[in-house]
Parts: sequence; structure tokens; C-alpha cells
Amino acid sequence: MQHTQASPSSKKQVSVNQLAAPLVGQLLEQAEALQLGISRHETGCAIVDAGIQCAGSAEAGRLIAEICMGGLGSVSLQADDRFTGWTDAVAVTSSDPVLACLASQYAGWALSHEKFFSLGSGPARALAQREDLFKELGYTDTATSTCIVLETDKVPPVPVIEKIVRDTGIAAENLTVILTPTSSIAGVVQIVGRVLEVALHKAHTLHFPLGNIVSGSGLAVLPPVAKDFMTAMGRTNDAILFGGYVHLQVRGDDAPAAKLAADLPSSASKDYGKTFAEVFKFYEMDFYKIDPMLFSPAKVTVTNIDTGHVFEGGYLNADLINLSFS
Repeated sequence: MQHTQASPSSKKQVSVNQLAAPLVGQLLEQAEALQLGISRHETGCAIVDAGIQCAGSAEAGRLIAEICMGGLGSVSLQADDRFTGWTDAVAVTSSDPVLACLASQYAGWALSHEKFFSLGSGPARALAQREDLFKELGYTDTATSTCIVLETDKVPPVPVIEKIVRDTGIAAENLTVILTPTSSIAGVVQIVGRVLEVALHKAHTLHFPLGNIVSGSGLAVLPPVAKDFMTAMGRTNDAILFGGYVHLQVRGDDAPAAKLAADLPSSASKDYGKTFAEVFKFYEMDFYKIDPMLFSPAKVTVTNIDTGHVFEGGYLNADLINLSFS
């Protein structure tokens, strides 16, 4: 059946910043219970410590993941019986996954100054419009407050905050910066909570028409928190590469849907077969030498809601999960 491709931006009136604002408010209000630290940066913005000096929590990570999705996704912690010994998982669902994942959650905004570097994710990206991706999505946003999530163990220096303020057009006192180190429980939950976003990003890389993606859900096994950055980065990637499952509902013809199911899983990559830490070391710690096709869930289901046909690809890999997590 032929189906007219919808534009990914057909819901332009949806504001990821305005939808995320109540979640940010909830995070700040419940900071003590969530074991978060709240402070004022010298620029005037709010800094949320979700695992540097403060312990943070899995629930904080869950809420941060929903903030990252611009209020257009639901994230939950649940039991997982797919892998012996690893019994927790992060589940994600969105009825607007293109905007939730690509216009908000994707860590696409590089922020650096001298020795500080971090990739920014969350609704502030949609205001800043610093990435070519927004031109492709045709999505813009307006708001009076915003939030950015940085995967870092350092408080950003003044020039980085000033850049965020300048590019978003939001006053510093209306900016919230959430810091989630990879080696913290909140950091692990919010990274593994990107299982659906990773699938959307790869679908985009594969040139599948984003306007034909209707909804999506994902599930990824939760790894144990590692104390050092390298192990933590390896485990959080492996949780998705070998223990992540995504179901996309799409429109259009069957051929592109079938091709998406075949090409989307991590096992379609030439670099598949070793833990992420091993692959990273093989490429001499150069992220950009790794095959970009590796960054995807282990297993996918693509359901074509126009034809009713279902396509599957990939598989869960318990051996590599055990190797990585043990």
C-alpha cells in the first residue's frame, strides 16, 4: 500500500521544553529524596549533581531520562528475566519518538572549553538549533526556561554556561544543568534509557523516512555501576548493543520496513562480536574510528501498521552481556 510520508515536524506546536519543564520542577523539588545536590552556578543557573558529590539514585536517572526525551517519552524501571544474574531493565516508550529521541534526547551538542568537554542532550538543544539535524527535522521550539543534561563528572566552567545561555536565548536563572557521570547509578539509568533513541538515530543514518515512524518502545538490561569511566562506558554501551530490544511501528511499504529490521540491529555491524571496551581499545580510544552502524539495539521488531506485517532482526547476546558485566 502506498502511504504519503508525513513530515517529522508535523507536530510543530509540541514544545519539548514546555513539556519537560514540570519534570525538571519535580526533579528539583524531590532532590533530597532522589539524593541529588542542587546549587547555583556563578552564572546564576541551577546545577543538579546527580552523581558527582551526591549519590543520586535509579529513580533520579529514570526522571532525567524522561526530561531528556522532552516530556514525550515514558521511562520505567522493571524486572528483567532475559539474562541470568542481571535482573533489572529500563523500559522506554514514546508515541512521538522522532521528536522525543532526535529533537531532544540525542546527545548531539558538543560543548567544550579548555579541558572541559561534554555532549549536551535534552530540550535545550531544540532552542539552540546548533546541529544540522534540526534543519532535517524542520523542528523549532520556544520557551521561557530550559534544561540540558551533560554526561560529565565536572561542573561546567563559566564560558560553557555562557554559550548555552547565548545559544538558547534563555536567561541563566531559567536554565537547569543536570550532571550525570557515567559511573553513577543515575548516569547508568539515563544512558541505558537511550535504547530507543539509539534505534531512531540509526534509522536516520540508514535513511529510513523518519516521518514514517509512528511510535516506538525499547527495553535494555541495566548493568552494574562501574567505578571507573572506561568500564562504565563499556557496560552502558553493551547493555544496548547486546541486551537492548526495540519495537518500532511504521507506515509505508513493506520493503523499507523489512530492510530496516535487517539493517538496524548491532549485529549488522562489521565491528560486532567483542565488548564495547575491547572495540574501543582496538581503535586506540578513537570513538570516530568505530563503525557507526554498531551503535544500535541487539534485537528489533518493525511492525508495518499499513500492511499488518511484522519484521524481526538481530538477537540478544547473553555471553557478551556476562563478559561485559562480570
